[in-house]
Amino acid sequence: MLKTWVVTPTCLPLVIRRCHACASERFRANGKFRVNAHHKLLDAWLLALCTGCGETTRLSVLERANVRSIHPGLLDRLHGNDPGLAAELLQDPSVRRRNRVALDWDGAWRLDTGGSGRPDGETDSDADEVAVRFAARIPVRPVRLIAEGYGLSRAEVERLVTEGNLVSAVRLDGRLRGDFTFVLKR
Repeated sequence: MLKTWVVTPTCLPLVIRRCHACASERFRANGKFRVNAHHKLLDAWLLALCTGCGETTRLSVLERANVRSIHPGLLDRLHGNDPGLAAELLQDPSVRRRNRVALDWDGAWRLDTGGSGRPDGETDSDADEVAVRFAARIPVRPVRLIAEGYGLSRAEVERLVTEGNLVSAVRLDGRLRGDFTFVLKR
């Protein structure tokens, strides 16, 4: 029977960028935006606070964009400080590239296994087939997800992979951001 696990974000990830005031490298985006008007042109920034000193940095969202070219719904979300828009923009590779930032997802996601526990307690079949779905593009090691989902250590999961009892079409030793499936043989 196919089980589905879901990796969901619990909060906005930390933004990795060097602070010019205290040399810290982590900023916390709180979903606040700043919009400036220059006659018919708009600039918009996502604001983030340094975790070390509280200094504010701006992540550019719009630069000198003509007011008529901006969708009214987007403008309303910017003015309303929509946290969902902040999450979408932090996930956007072009925004991250333009601002030269990376994301730190440690502690900003959770794994929902749907109540499935250790594989030892079930006896209905000789293998578990699990589909892992990502609600957001969160880079996570599959070995860590499997260990957390079954309550095993990462060393035990790696041992299962080397013995051939844990198989998948994707490499389980790197980081993944997209959906995958695996089979755990008992």
